[in-house]
Parts: sequence; structure tokens; C-alpha cells
Amino acid sequence: MNNPLINPGLGAFVWMMCSFAILVFILAKWGWPMLLKALKHRETTIANSLNAAEKAREELAQLKSSNQDLLKEAKQERDEILRNARATRDQIIEDAKQKASEEAARMREAAQESIKNEKLRAMYDLKNQIAQFSIDIAEKLIKTELSDRARADAFVKSELETIQKQYE
Repeated sequence: MNNPLINPGLGAFVWMMCSFAILVFILAKWGWPMLLKALKHRETTIANSLNAAEKAREELAQLKSSNQDLLKEAKQERDEILRNARATRDQIIEDAKQKASEEAARMREAAQESIKNEKLRAMYDLKNQIAQFSIDIAEKLIKTELSDRARADAFVKSELETIQKQYE
């Protein structure tokens, strides 16, 4: 068993001790103060959080009692507002019904007048279109050869069918 890792020689032992001493010195000089500072900071943060939680718990208890009073007042105000709202709603509904019936009567009269006017306008337009179609047919008939009677009759029939298809 001459393994140097299991049985180190005196020189290796001295160098390992020197390396260990340097490591301990470096850690003692820079490592431990940083660790202690971080632990102190964490301890302070936890203590502050616990104090804040206790204060919040006390404030919550105080708020609960004041909330009960505010809730009672709010319920009373709500009941009063609801009573007033119901009375106002009933009045508004009554007014709206009256206005709606008046408006409906006025709209009905206006609609009847409009229908009458539209009917007259439609009749006028229909007469104008019939006259225009008659002129168009006559013009096209004149353009076609009138000597060929069969051709003129076929042309008139096709024009009438075209007009019928437009208005179907």
C-alpha cells in the first residue's frame, strides 16, 4: 500500500497544511464576514416582516369593527335609496307609457300619410315607366324592318318578355 493519496509523504502533508491554512485565512478575512452580514440582514428582514404582520393584524381587527358600523349605515342608506328609486321608477314608467301612446298615435298618422304619398308616387312612377317602355318598344320597332311582319312580331314578344322579367 504505497498509494500517495492514502499515505501521503511528509512534503505533501506540509503543502496540504499550508494550502489549508491559506484557505482558512481567505475565508476568515473575506468569506465569514459576508456570510455573517447576509445572516444579519436576513434576521433583520424577518423581524421587520413579523412586526409588520402584527401591525397589520391589529389594524385588521380595528377595521373589522369600523366596517360593521359602516355596513349598518350603508344598509340604511341603501334601503332609503331603494324606496326613492322605486317611487321614481313608477313615475317614470307612467310618464313613459303616456308619452309612448302619444308618440304611437302620432307615428301611426305620419305612417298613414307617408303610405298614401308613397302610393301616389309609385303610381306616378309606374305610369312614367309604362310610357317610357312604350316609347322604347316603338323606337326599336321603327328601327327594325317593318316590312318583315314575322320578325317584327317576334321582336315585340321578346321585348315584352324582357320587361316582364325585370319586374318579377
